[in-house]
Amino acid sequence: MTTIERFETRLQRIPLTRPWGTDVTSVGVIATHVVRSDGAEGWGFSWTPQIGASAVHSLLADDITAFALRRSAVPGEIWQSAWEHLHEAGGGGITTIALAGLDLALWDAAARADDVTVSARIGRRRDRVRAYGSGVNLHYSQDELLAQVQRWIDAGFPAVKIKVGGPDLAEDVDRVAGVRELLGPDRALMIDANQRWDLARATTAIEALSAFDPAWIEEPLRADDLAAHSELARRIDVPVAVGENIHTAHRFADFLRADAAQILQPNIVRVGGITPFLRIAELAAEHGVAVHPHLLPELSGQLAITLDGDPWVEDVEDAGFGALGALADPAPVRIADGYLTEAPHSGLGIRFAPVLGGEPDRTGPR
Repeated sequence: MTTIERFETRLQRIPLTRPWGTDVTSVGVIATHVVRSDGAEGWGFSWTPQIGASAVHSLLADDITAFALRRSAVPGEIWQSAWEHLHEAGGGGITTIALAGLDLALWDAAARADDVTVSARIGRRRDRVRAYGSGVNLHYSQDELLAQVQRWIDAGFPAVKIKVGGPDLAEDVDRVAGVRELLGPDRALMIDANQRWDLARATTAIEALSAFDPAWIEEPLRADDLAAHSELARRIDVPVAVGENIHTAHRFADFLRADAAQILQPNIVRVGGITPFLRIAELAAEHGVAVHPHLLPELSGQLAITLDGDPWVEDVEDAGFGALGALADPAPVRIADGYLTEAPHSGLGIRFAPVLGGEPDRTGPR
């Protein structure tokens, strides 16, 4: 049996070219490296924009490393037992984010050992996938927002997503109206409230914003509130998208059984890696619900290529790891004219370059 011989971790922060707010000027990455008993190597990562990076790194460097050494290195084989081992610290959130660092490295090692991409190992369903322009822009002025949307139009994106959920609904309406006018009728518009509303506010806001033909409303309510999502989906005609802050296949199944969402957006890192992501995609297919992976196009794009249906990939302006200069190798995907395609690479093709003058907490073999 091929086993995990060595596992290394490194915490670093990657500065954002375009801050996501006054308090979000960088994102935290925990780069991981696995060496198997047959000598094959793989690289992965965990990720969190602002909160919990040190805690995630501690789980990886201590608890996950101690658990994983000398166990099976076959992708997926130890995920469930590792999750059960960590469950005392929580069923999802920091624990699943941390597990992704191991899971991604194991998938990368397996694909690199066969000199194929991870998408080829899973099974590609298409050569390219649709991409939409996205941004963290609720703090932008109207002029800044429209200038951003124009950049996406000029880049050939067929769809864009903007933030809503400001304190003044009238201002939200004005902003969405301006974006819709600029886009015209032929480009899709998605809106994202980032959990800012309660049920009453969401019902009122979506009723007003539905006049601008949004393709979906993303995270209208707190992600924990299943009952409110189910009721909101019953009240409105705009499709509800959830998943960015749902962390386990069990919870995704709850939302599907309750008819609480028409679109799932699992974040591959936050759910614990490729292994649980594939299970969530299976559940969605069983319920006839679309899957559009959340953020991280260098990773999400590769997985979207393996999905049934017609998924979208999110490209947040100036936030790709390649564009930020964070990768040791050329980016494994390209986005142009509204489509994402894979570039030549083995495995996942995502290795993080050490940040000179950065702030690693702990590093080295365990």
